[in-house]
Amino acid sequence: MKKINLGITGCMGRMGQQLIKSSTKNKNFKLVTLTENRTVNKKFKGIRPEFNNEKIFKKTDVIIDFTIPKCTFEILEIASKIKKRVVIGTTGFTKNEEKLINKYSKKIPILKAGNMSIGVNLLMYLTEISSKSLNNNYLTKIFEVHHKHKKDYPSGTALMLGKGIADGKKKDLYKLMGKKFLNKKTFPYGKKINFNSIRKGEIIGEHEVKFSSGKEIITLNHEAFDRALYSQGALTAAKWLMQKKPGLYSMRDLLNFS
Repeated sequence: MKKINLGITGCMGRMGQQLIKSSTKNKNFKLVTLTENRTVNKKFKGIRPEFNNEKIFKKTDVIIDFTIPKCTFEILEIASKIKKRVVIGTTGFTKNEEKLINKYSKKIPILKAGNMSIGVNLLMYLTEISSKSLNNNYLTKIFEVHHKHKKDYPSGTALMLGKGIADGKKKDLYKLMGKKFLNKKTFPYGKKINFNSIRKGEIIGEHEVKFSSGKEIITLNHEAFDRALYSQGALTAAKWLMQKKPGLYSMRDLLNFS
């Protein structure tokens, strides 16, 4: 079986380094390109990181991007010109940026997920089912914890879970977004979805969705203990994307949740 030529952006970041480790252990991939937004005077698996450009991405089949929105759009612009598939694990996009990603997906296959974990995507599905099953007397809130280095909040995963609640009610997430708290010990339920984000230590990721009627509380949660969970999910997504036509896909499409 021919190996898939892989490009990894933001290779010096936490996820970039984890992706290098996971991809070199995965028999389906051959790591051929690494990029970073600064000069790096060392090699990883015999590859020296370079700046994003068309030339170095031409030898790739698929690009995995865990960076920041500005970099992601650099990648999408290049990938759309040379017809390369892109897996996006970057978070923190605005509503208009989400629309722009959708526009790029008309030209190339893109799989975008705020979290590449199979467990988290199952949690999103269960959240949607719960939201659909429970009536409007149940108020909601989402709690998440990540390491102190994470800048955006709520996390991309928390927003995915918020979308699960919104989809269950057949409403737009942006119209259901409530208050966004940072590092609060407690925070209230609301008629809209309230979020609380904790940033501390080196925690990989914890997410919790709560539904409350005032008489009972229903809790759905997920904890991640190893960052390899996300890199392995991203590689699974990259392999799956190789068989797809241009379009915007999610982990839910990959997992075939009905």
